[in-house]
Amino acid sequence: MRRIDEIYTAFPYYGSPKITAALRRQGVIVNHKAVERLMGVLGIQAVFPRRNTSIPHPRHPVFPYLLNGLDINRPNQVWGTDITYVRASGIWFYLVAVLDWYSRYVVAWKLSQGMSGDFCVAALTDALREAIPGIHNSDQGSQFTAETYIGILKERNIRISMDGRGRCFDNIFTERLWRTVKYEEVYLREYRSFAEAEDSLNQYFRTYNYERLHQSLGYQTPAEVYFKK
Repeated sequence: MRRIDEIYTAFPYYGSPKITAALRRQGVIVNHKAVERLMGVLGIQAVFPRRNTSIPHPRHPVFPYLLNGLDINRPNQVWGTDITYVRASGIWFYLVAVLDWYSRYVVAWKLSQGMSGDFCVAALTDALREAIPGIHNSDQGSQFTAETYIGILKERNIRISMDGRGRCFDNIFTERLWRTVKYEEVYLREYRSFAEAEDSLNQYFRTYNYERLHQSLGYQTPAEVYFKK
């Protein structure tokens, strides 16, 4: 699963046959069905990362995607949120982040040991102490369509946007964030506990927001662009 996660992060357009071939090139002898099963455990598939954490609830509302052709030109115009897996020693944790699309500033994040939606609500609540976005974009996962989560957005008159099913680029900035976090932090560590992972990620996101230069931002930090608002 660790190697599958690494291969998929590098090549998100690989399906199970190519991941099987890549594993074999690394000397891991495994059959196609085993790789397919483990990808299912991780909740990933080629191009569209359909996580176990992002399965829609049949009775939860789904909202249209509002960002097609939108000129994103200021902080807090659009926030995106998403969940990814974080590997540790013998266990996987779940990481959610709220990202300002214009500045790439991580407004809030939470790490969780379980799959309940509470940690997503907590991240959103923390983010809203900073500012109120015009649009909130997410996938159609049950955490983001739950009554509590949607209620918080509606109370603040935040427009709700959701990715179309099977469209991997609707939340592209958050997907890029995950690639960055995994290559620059997660894959370089061997977290031995939840507390260690949380502490290390806290240091990383502080560096990411306030010290890491982004070429797409004219070699400024996310915080420099975000707080120019």
